[in-house]
Amino acid sequence: MTKQNWLDELKWDDQGLIPAIAQDEKNSKVVMFAWMNRESLAMSVDSGRAVYWSRSRAKIWPKGEESGHVQKIKSLRVDCDKDVVLMSIEQIGGIACHTGRESCFYFELTDGTNLADGSDDQKQWQAVEPVIKNPDEIYKK
Repeated sequence: MTKQNWLDELKWDDQGLIPAIAQDEKNSKVVMFAWMNRESLAMSVDSGRAVYWSRSRAKIWPKGEESGHVQKIKSLRVDCDKDVVLMSIEQIGGIACHTGRESCFYFELTDGTNLADGSDDQKQWQAVEPVIKNPDEIYKK
């Protein structure tokens, strides 16, 4: 009997991708969501650093290759359906987002409900986390 490759046990989408969530090991804050393909996940496991698949650039994307904000993998899990990867990571430099913030999840839906008529026409997405470092300083070209 042939041993099944651990990558074969995962449920990849039609494009050969799997969602990947990066969570800070210290405070459990979700700092990033991205996609991985078989190659990038295998590279991540081999190197101990997060490597993603960039859909917009259609190429392997080692996190931090330009910014230096590498994600060191502390543990790797999958959900019960084996169709989502969850990485506990150490975020080098404390910045995960290309906007210079700790987390990519910095927009929050503000409560702009009009109490007079109950409408929610005023709801809007508002940035609620500060920029730690100006992206122009991170991505010098």
